[in-house]
Amino acid sequence: MSSPTRTWVNGSLLENSDAVISVHDHGLTVGDGVFETVKAVDGRPFALTRHLERLTRSARGLGLPDPDHDLIREAVRQVLHADPVPLGRIRITYTGGISPLGSERGTGPAGLVVAVGSANRRPDTTAVRTVPWRRNEHSAVAGLKTTSYAENVVALAAAHRADASEALFANIAGNLCEGTGSNVFVVLDGRLLTPTLSSGCLAGITRQLVVEWTGAEETDLPFEVLQQAEEIFLASTLRDVQAVTRVDARDLAPTPGPVTLKAMAQFAERSADDLDP
Repeated sequence: MSSPTRTWVNGSLLENSDAVISVHDHGLTVGDGVFETVKAVDGRPFALTRHLERLTRSARGLGLPDPDHDLIREAVRQVLHADPVPLGRIRITYTGGISPLGSERGTGPAGLVVAVGSANRRPDTTAVRTVPWRRNEHSAVAGLKTTSYAENVVALAAAHRADASEALFANIAGNLCEGTGSNVFVVLDGRLLTPTLSSGCLAGITRQLVVEWTGAEETDLPFEVLQQAEEIFLASTLRDVQAVTRVDARDLAPTPGPVTLKAMAQFAERSADDLDP
């Protein structure tokens, strides 16, 4: 499979070798930006409307101007037309634009980059590692999908060293929060549960669809639930629904449990029926 070769940068579709941003872009210098990762299936984006709505919520949370949805849709159309991958990851990055070399934002226009990359289907099962660092549910950027991802980079590297594909965080209150790039669902006494948004977790698009389509309950969960749950699964844009078979040294069933299997089937069926639910 050939790699995509073109990226949309601030109004123009460019060859990747020409796709550059300024070294003074605030998204680069201080992480003043927000982003979305959108799944592309056979050259078509999945749940793009929901992703654009969340991009706007994140931008407002940082005090950035509202992004132009029509412009982004056109940029997505152009990159997918140029590189219609069977399964892909669309990355929409929206930044504070050219700014001083500090926290103060400049007065110029926001920056916008839309890129696509090839992706492989994730396996149905995976292992996760818990990490000692905490999500701060009281942070000014709690629940926003910002480009400040260094904490996730560190945590994910720790997970990989433990032969796991994801790291899971508690929050300051000691409750289960989220992964570096996924939301977490657990089955406890037969009930499908997931942390509330007040835990500080991201309002994942796949998370919300799973809640809507399965009737999962949102509730505060102690971090220790990971050692008690009958089933655990992750939900994210490229994972869809993925069963967890190991948490740290705790082995769960080697195959997805019945509640997880049902959630996987429901998500596959409903998402195939409607690419923009």
